[in-house]
Amino acid sequence: MKAIVLTDGKAGHENQSRAFARALGCDVELVPVRFKSRLSKSISYLFDRLGVRTLSLLEVPEKFDCSPSAVIGTGSGTFYAAKSLAKRLGVKCGVVLTPSGYDLASFDCILSPVFDNPPKRPNIVEIPANLVANDESFYDKGVAAFRERHAPGGKDAIAVIVGGPNKCSSMTADWMKAELEHVFSENEGCEFWVTTSRRTPADVEAVVDSFPFQYKLLYSKDHFNPIPAFVKLAKRLYVTAESTGMLSEACTFGSAEVFALDNLNPGPHKFRRFVENLKEGGYLGGNRKIDLTDEFAAARRLMGL
Repeated sequence: MKAIVLTDGKAGHENQSRAFARALGCDVELVPVRFKSRLSKSISYLFDRLGVRTLSLLEVPEKFDCSPSAVIGTGSGTFYAAKSLAKRLGVKCGVVLTPSGYDLASFDCILSPVFDNPPKRPNIVEIPANLVANDESFYDKGVAAFRERHAPGGKDAIAVIVGGPNKCSSMTADWMKAELEHVFSENEGCEFWVTTSRRTPADVEAVVDSFPFQYKLLYSKDHFNPIPAFVKLAKRLYVTAESTGMLSEACTFGSAEVFALDNLNPGPHKFRRFVENLKEGGYLGGNRKIDLTDEFAAARRLMGL
């Protein structure tokens, strides 16, 4: 079976759609899609409420290499397109994340993270975190590449993944210093690894650089990705709390105990709900891993596959 995965060009969205397709047992044909204008996107909400599903608002290919069994999308740039294309092709439509503003009942299946506070509907399947499309071969390759750069010293590895601030979080040099001091004091006698990201502020990265990590990846100097190796090899993983994708991956794969470094702003927001739900589920502060067997079975039933 094949599924058309609509991509808005965002790797995080594409990754989740690929994971959905894999759960359905489908190979993927990746198809780029975009609204013709901001006005087109605004009109799509009205059209959808009126039951009008048209591809005229979108830039999308006319022909495809496969005869798909499903159309899948993740993110607001794909929701209306997925529904409209599925109608044209006569197949079912599945999406990831909650398509707020659109008619929820007319999607065949919605995989919605609980931090989105989705309504209770028969076509909505709640999941505790973001979907991750990785598999064992992905991690095997990542571990092999990491070992070409660093030979673990035989001690338990403690890995730190540093993201960056966003609208619901902050990140300062003083905060990073305090967090790393705590990580080092709590794990004496271990080997320490760290990676920053493209979102990490320069002053925060300078603090990271000042600590005695046995392996250190500063994104400003090197774009190698050690995270697959961190996930598979580390005894403990510390991830900044705004990094929902990295927390989702750490809580799904590997065997590490996972901890969130709390840099979230005060007040209720989806990032706070995300972390609290992971704690309540036992995925943070321990090594329990997310198992979506039942959720994927429900999605296959809704998609008729």
